[in-house]
Amino acid sequence: MSVPQSTIRGVLVAFAAYAVYAFSDASVKILHGSLPAYQVTFIGSLFGIGALPFLKTKSDQWTDLLRTTNRRLWLLRFFFGAIASICSVVAFTKLPMAEAFALLFLLPSFVTILSVIFLKEDVRWQRWTAVVIGFVGVLVILRPGFRELSIGHLCAAIGGFTSAVSIVIFRALGPSEKRLSLYSAALFGVLIVSGLLMLPEMRVPTAQEWIWLAGYGVFGTIGNVLLMLAARMAPASLVAPPQYSQMIWAIIFGYLIFEDSIDLPMALGIALIVFSGLMTLIRERVRKTSLPPSVAGASNPAAVVNHDEVGKNA
Repeated sequence: MSVPQSTIRGVLVAFAAYAVYAFSDASVKILHGSLPAYQVTFIGSLFGIGALPFLKTKSDQWTDLLRTTNRRLWLLRFFFGAIASICSVVAFTKLPMAEAFALLFLLPSFVTILSVIFLKEDVRWQRWTAVVIGFVGVLVILRPGFRELSIGHLCAAIGGFTSAVSIVIFRALGPSEKRLSLYSAALFGVLIVSGLLMLPEMRVPTAQEWIWLAGYGVFGTIGNVLLMLAARMAPASLVAPPQYSQMIWAIIFGYLIFEDSIDLPMALGIALIVFSGLMTLIRERVRKTSLPPSVAGASNPAAVVNHDEVGKNA
């Protein structure tokens, strides 16, 4: 049975979206922490407003940006979305790109654990095995006691965890929540939280810094739009796995631009985490569970919009 052309195009668009996300994250890393992370996320989220017209359908109203079926969970997405964005910027600033991506790719493992605790999901041994493999990969990468750990490692782990919380909140809200509301919760969270935090140390960026800030925001917004298009053309089960292609971009950028190096233990740990994530995605496809969205855009508000929700409301 042949695969529909629209599905193939959707997968290809997904690969393009994740590549564009990688360019966005590389733009953050090129700044080398010259600007506060709060200011970077605030300016990046301003560009994220540009994705709103692509999210809105004919049946939507602009008031749906603030309308929700559960204000408490909406506010949790608001704050956790802001934390995830800020932490991911710090992670890409402080760590080699491949290492930052690897730790952020723990998101599916965190989703599994949180789903058991808060949603009482029935998790079989296959998914628990994936979780264990993922955390073994982290230990191999970090090698606690044998290498110095930094704030970047902590922020990458927190970024993956807070993004996972956003996904669990999505599953708790159910299909009744508008995608405009889902997107705006994280978007407004980043704008308001990072906007307030940046005030004490805000400074005017230089012309060159504006270029990279624009790259971060514009590439992030383009990635959001491409991912939405991909979700309309192909099932979520096929749109999600290509996110791991970002590791290839991370290694390329790390080698050509940032002079990053990956030793054998780190390469093994990355492989374990990627394998763990793919195992989880395969199992959730079998169980027809809502798949985690791309962690590629963990620094972008659209990262908290579930692929199934995007496709369903298209």
